[in-house]
Amino acid sequence: MTISKGDRIPDVTIKTNGSQGPEDLSTGDFFAGRKVVLFAVPGAFTPGCSNTHMPGFVVRADDILAKGVDAIACMAVNDAFVMGAWQKDQNAQQITMLADGNAELTRALGLELDASAGGMGMRCKRFALIANDGVVDYLGVDAKGVEQSSAETILEQL
Repeated sequence: MTISKGDRIPDVTIKTNGSQGPEDLSTGDFFAGRKVVLFAVPGAFTPGCSNTHMPGFVVRADDILAKGVDAIACMAVNDAFVMGAWQKDQNAQQITMLADGNAELTRALGLELDASAGGMGMRCKRFALIANDGVVDYLGVDAKGVEQSSAETILEQL
């Protein structure tokens, strides 16, 4: 079942790229006590994600943070090394990169995307959400394009 407005973000351990390499991160701890914008992409370095989705959040990060957001995070079913390299490639230092390498958070959110036909296996649907203290206030999922999950849409929802 897909997570929806009013639901709590599941507490799952995923990875982030720390100064010494991949580090465990509890989503329960990450979302606790703060307002977080989380957007997810089917894959780092893929054309739509690199050319459209991520750049919108990079360009609008200051505007989003100015609306009282404590953190902006990007998640993909990739490992922490790939997410770290993509962060550097996209000049996305204001964005916390979350590596859901085993798709555990993706499955817990009910937002799986079977991209096997394209040789990518199980991925995450393109989405963005706003959570306050771990509770979803907004969720926008895109089947195509980035209308529901763009930085501009998130700004409108804040």
